[in-house]
Amino acid sequence: MTEAMRVIEIAGAGGPEVLRMAERPRPEPRPDEVRIKVAAIGLNRPDIQQRRGLYPPPPDASDLPGLDVAGTVDAVGQGVDTAILGRQVCALTNGGGYAEFCCVPAVQTMPVPQGFSIEEAASLPEVFFTAWNNIVLLARFADKETLLIQGGSSGVGLAATQIARHLFDGTVIVTASTPEKRQLCLEFGASHAFDYRDPGWTDQVRAATGGQGVDVILDGQAGPYTQPELDLLRSDGRLVLIASHLGKTAAINLNGIVRRRLTLTGSTLRPRSPAYKGQIASQLTDRVWPLIETGQIRTHIHEVFAFDDMRRAHALMDSNDQMGKVVVRVAP
Repeated sequence: MTEAMRVIEIAGAGGPEVLRMAERPRPEPRPDEVRIKVAAIGLNRPDIQQRRGLYPPPPDASDLPGLDVAGTVDAVGQGVDTAILGRQVCALTNGGGYAEFCCVPAVQTMPVPQGFSIEEAASLPEVFFTAWNNIVLLARFADKETLLIQGGSSGVGLAATQIARHLFDGTVIVTASTPEKRQLCLEFGASHAFDYRDPGWTDQVRAATGGQGVDVILDGQAGPYTQPELDLLRSDGRLVLIASHLGKTAAINLNGIVRRRLTLTGSTLRPRSPAYKGQIASQLTDRVWPLIETGQIRTHIHEVFAFDDMRRAHALMDSNDQMGKVVVRVAP
């Protein structure tokens, strides 16, 4: 008989109260997959959106939320080198992370950085995959350019700040809602941090660049922010949208995009192929992990919760009071 495992599933769209502990059979790794005995889970905004009924998983993905895991490889599928058995890894999953065991494509795993706890490792994959995909691969961020991050104190914001600073010697400007969040952004390498609730935030960004504007903007709000952000871009600038929390539509000046050769693009990483995600995992391991192991690039965990306290962890995410990552420990 297949052994059982504990999982946390979504009973229906709603608040944290719809999360419930349940038992399911342990998954078996398919070809090119590994199974991870999960020790810690990183929480992400898509988990919250899925719980609210606003972000259905892809057809071939588990219905369980959870895109970040860290733990020990305990089984492999056909085509995977058995040398990986017993290794501690962190991984970007396609879903299914809210469980004691999770199967993921082997190429989406990365080693736990030397000196990192398993909880710290669980905080890494989704935010660094997202930051790398958007500012390096899509926005083509280049040496000495200027990056504006909306919501700089998020896990993705802190990851993107450090990638831009330490790998490209870039200038980073962020927005964040509280003095504490803005201070954290500055400690992680941002040159300027402004309050996006201040009606003059765009003027502050423009003044910080000597009136020149920025090269790349990373934003998850969209809606009414879109045109002001396009106005902040220099010629040949790039605006990358990773979500549209403030509106799915926006009135924009297309002539300005044409005249100044601007790029407006968006991205969702979850539906991309294992080969694409594996490319990112390899680049992160080669270029970012060494800087993590020397302490030049850091993670920031706001709080660690127990597995059976997932509702409270989601309540914190709902409040938007967290800075950096929220992590859930599965193993005692």
